[in-house]
Amino acid sequence: MFLSPAIDPAIRAEIETRLGSIEAEHDVRILHACESGSRGWGFASPDSDYDVRFLYAHPLPWYLRVSPTRDVIEQPISDALDINGWELKKALGLLKKGNATLIEWLDSPVLYRSDARFLAAIQESARTVWQPERAFHHYLHMARGNDRGYLHGHSVRYKKYLYVLRPLLAILWIEAGRGIPPMRFRALVEGCVADAGLLAAIDALLDRKCAMRETGYGPPIPVLNAFIDAQLARLAAVSPPVRKDVDFAPLDRLLAETVLRLDSSRKTADE
Repeated sequence: MFLSPAIDPAIRAEIETRLGSIEAEHDVRILHACESGSRGWGFASPDSDYDVRFLYAHPLPWYLRVSPTRDVIEQPISDALDINGWELKKALGLLKKGNATLIEWLDSPVLYRSDARFLAAIQESARTVWQPERAFHHYLHMARGNDRGYLHGHSVRYKKYLYVLRPLLAILWIEAGRGIPPMRFRALVEGCVADAGLLAAIDALLDRKCAMRETGYGPPIPVLNAFIDAQLARLAAVSPPVRKDVDFAPLDRLLAETVLRLDSSRKTADE
């Protein structure tokens, strides 16, 4: 089953209004705003929150200060909206460290704001500096933690199956040498799962998850537990991809080019 990333028009309008208010209040330019959670992965429940994440840039003078200043913008969580963002230099620093969460934001199927030139440039930079060994460790840690914490009782939270399956499939994608794993869960399934029984169990799980509340519980699913147990046991004896030297200069160029381009456009608008 393919789960559409469609967003309720009223919710989208509210999110776009809040993003505009953030720009005005903080004097920043939002370059990219997207869904980062289950709505971006493609398995939202009816009561899933809207996890809005964004990247933003300040005017040029902000980048010429000696003392560091706050580099995140966080909005109070209200109703179903969770909105916060990272400043551009911070984001590129995290990209240099191989932050897999940020890389997923760049592939989100649900966009609220998008500077097309910036998005194309940062996606290309992400591919250039991507470090598979760090992504491997990130996804393995996520899979192990959620499996250990949630999938071994008489009743399990179905959402957590997906929080284990998604990173395990991302690891399979990496091991196959296919580059950055896609954010969309369905793309991971289609690219990594061939067993008919496992596919049927995943489809049934997605149907249940789509119909039940985020906190929905049920009996364990043997087919999924068997796959998860086998993969985690296998990965305990597998070495991550070999780390290679990476040229991070593209990140410096992207920072400078983006800030200077925005500064030029502001000056033109003021004339």
